[in-house]
Amino acid sequence: MHKINLLSIGIGTLSNIAIAAPAIANSDLFLAYPPLEHQTTSDRIFLIGTADPAQSVLVNGEIIDNRSESGHFAPTVPLEMGVNTLTLSQGEDTIEVTVTRLPATPVVSPELGYLVDSLAPQVSIARPAGELICFSAIARPNASISVDWAGKDIILTPASQMVALPPNSAVLVSDNEPLPQAATTYEGCAPMPATGSPGQPTYTVTIDGQVNTHTLPAPVSRLPRVPFQIAEVVAESGVARTGPSTNYSRITPLPQGTRAAVTGIEGDWLRLDYGGWIRASETVIATASAPSQATIRSVTSRQVPGWTEVRFPLNATVPITIDQTADTLTLTLHNTTPQTDTIYLDEDPVIERLDWSPVLPDKAQYRFQFKTAQQWGYKTHYEGTTLVLSLRHPPQLAPGSLSGSRILIDPGHGSENDLGARGPNGYPEKDVNLVVSKLLRDALEARGATVIMTREGDDDLFPGDRVEIINDVEPTLALSIHYNALPDAGDALNTAGIGMFWYNAQAYSLSQFLHDYLVRELDRPSYGVYWNNLALTRPTVAPAVLLELGFMINPYEFEWITDPDAQVELADALADAVEIWMQGTTQ
Repeated sequence: MHKINLLSIGIGTLSNIAIAAPAIANSDLFLAYPPLEHQTTSDRIFLIGTADPAQSVLVNGEIIDNRSESGHFAPTVPLEMGVNTLTLSQGEDTIEVTVTRLPATPVVSPELGYLVDSLAPQVSIARPAGELICFSAIARPNASISVDWAGKDIILTPASQMVALPPNSAVLVSDNEPLPQAATTYEGCAPMPATGSPGQPTYTVTIDGQVNTHTLPAPVSRLPRVPFQIAEVVAESGVARTGPSTNYSRITPLPQGTRAAVTGIEGDWLRLDYGGWIRASETVIATASAPSQATIRSVTSRQVPGWTEVRFPLNATVPITIDQTADTLTLTLHNTTPQTDTIYLDEDPVIERLDWSPVLPDKAQYRFQFKTAQQWGYKTHYEGTTLVLSLRHPPQLAPGSLSGSRILIDPGHGSENDLGARGPNGYPEKDVNLVVSKLLRDALEARGATVIMTREGDDDLFPGDRVEIINDVEPTLALSIHYNALPDAGDALNTAGIGMFWYNAQAYSLSQFLHDYLVRELDRPSYGVYWNNLALTRPTVAPAVLLELGFMINPYEFEWITDPDAQVELADALADAVEIWMQGTTQ
């Protein structure tokens, strides 16, 4: 009996027109996923691989029942907590995988009884006087925990709700209910004092008579109210979030030049006075005797090729938020007091009406009603202290064709450093993405479209590089072509189908139409249409959709994915769908 090394099996190359499957002999037993050493918090895992279809494949002695005609397999096996050894075998060939299942929620050691790393805050923070400062820890249920800070003894008590939230990816496997915590979270708060030096908090944890103290290295300090710290955004587009880390949701990006007072600091994140957080590295800080406030009077607009520019003259650059629905776009100017009595916009190809209202005490809101149900894109920037909101004009298509449109196709992943998902035989997603993208390019060009590709071969492109191309090109549509996989808790054998992902409301109609059309015309399963905060769905200059055209890890769907005739049929159907949608939304 001999073992086979997963990494010794070569991955085949790709022709420019159709998939050439890797040259793997039928006698080879191959495992594409998971790796030989793997960790997960899931209570199960799927095994994606292939072997000689004429012989049985076993997992820990049990025969894998469901395999495709080519011998591909994707069974799901349960996992015990801790180390699990999974042995795949076919004849004398074996592959041994070690999967370590970790707890999904924090677990405290029985010896210590609490998690030292859970003592919060773990980074330096600064808040103004009077704001609540909250402390927390994770420990056994019978712990006594207090914090000595700013001359106060703060008692931490068990949180009222003992659950943890699953990751965002849990929704992809329809399993996003809160999880019961294996340990107890303790919480307590006190206001930031107006005087004195608050200093570093010291925790005292008592469990079963054993007392431990920890003075946190990160200080909790008072943010002075005057002089004001004013942050100015120096990044081209400042990434604003709902909280002080990348775990928090994105909100409307802040245009370069935006200025706002800092009302809180947490590690290297700044809380701005309108509520959003931004990395300090995307700003420069100055001091001022007053916060940044603006007034606005008149609003004007002008047309430039392909766009209507709506100009908001301000006397200071303030934070903005944009709320987009299917038929409206609402711009909110924060830290702004209107002095407006009259607004006039000339006849425009995009705007039906502009309504505005003050939102006391310090906001102005502008709601645009459009002439067509479909919006085609927007962008913002500051020219001096004037905010410019640009609204995209609809494309002018020739009757019965895509002539007059510029469609960007982004073949997902690329290069040996970014394979994407892999099929049961190791075939990389990056290659099939490129094959289908080139077929789609040809089909769209045959219908009159001008097509821009983000890559034509194996190129190292980060998501940000692709977004930059979209923003520079300003296409009519942006389509990112992908094939799918699942988190460990998914069911690779029984999950298949077409999925679409969108972010901005202007992309919803397109994503839903493409999904419905492909499912119907190709008789494919539906995986669904998802709102998803992805780099390739976030561009605002055009409707941007990320397409997941099937599951690489599904043994049966993989054979459809790699069928050259099916690829041509898919590309033609997708081009038809784009043309029908475009013609229907521009008339």
